[in-house]
Amino acid sequence: MATVEKQHPLKRYIAPIYMILAMLLVPLMDGTAKLMVTEYTLTQVVWGRYVFHLLTLLPLFYLAKERPSLSTGKRKLQITRGLFLLGDTALFFGALSFIPLANGKAVFFAAPLIMTALAPLLLKEKVGLHRWGAVLVGFSGTLFILNPNAEGDFIGYLLALGSAAFYAIYLLLTRKLSTDTGPLNTLLMTAVIGSVLTSFLLPFGWKTPDLYGLGLMVTMGALGTLSHYFIIKAFEGGDASQLAPLTYSEIVSATVFGMVVFGHFPDLMTWIGISIVIASGLYILHRQRHIS
Repeated sequence: MATVEKQHPLKRYIAPIYMILAMLLVPLMDGTAKLMVTEYTLTQVVWGRYVFHLLTLLPLFYLAKERPSLSTGKRKLQITRGLFLLGDTALFFGALSFIPLANGKAVFFAAPLIMTALAPLLLKEKVGLHRWGAVLVGFSGTLFILNPNAEGDFIGYLLALGSAAFYAIYLLLTRKLSTDTGPLNTLLMTAVIGSVLTSFLLPFGWKTPDLYGLGLMVTMGALGTLSHYFIIKAFEGGDASQLAPLTYSEIVSATVFGMVVFGHFPDLMTWIGISIVIASGLYILHRQRHIS
């Protein structure tokens, strides 16, 4: 079977750019959600993220001259992927009710480590002893982030860690589906799943949004569409273990957004933890390149 590099020689080099762009946009979406969870129920915020994701996605089909379709040869896998992203979104938005955005992202950085650990199981990618060691060291870094003096409530950190686990599996499934369905129709399936499921729960927590709230929902949806489109494009040309460390670029926009909008800045222990986790991820990338 041909390798990804032989099939997509140019995409292999463009993939990291797509991933970095996505990771700079995701915290902006999450920060917008944090603005909303103080005024609206979690169900409504997640619903807004998916419904307006769907609405902002549809014009892209026209621009790309592509026909929207929910038909796929791997429908069960597509649905499973959509459910994991929905779980990730709900858990992380819930976490933002209790902890600062940058702190949540710091815990969320466990996702690439979880992703690397699960890659042999889900993608049959080889992970050697050195990378397993890096995963363990990286997880030790989360202990610095989850210190007793961390800002916010501990439950928020647990929710963020659960979100990271869901997101890791979502990324692995994205990699598995990247050559099966076009990126726009993959996004369409995700948006439809989230919109339908959250709509069933919406009557239990609805508050009519004002113009400002509606604007935040539209912003969340647009950022969700763009960021996850870039993620899918990245996985068309890159291996999971190669792209995973690039998700750490999220801390840049998360920290800036948190400082400007909420006046939050991670403390020293959090930065030590972030450094350990990022260093472990970069070592994993180094080992992957060394054996490739």
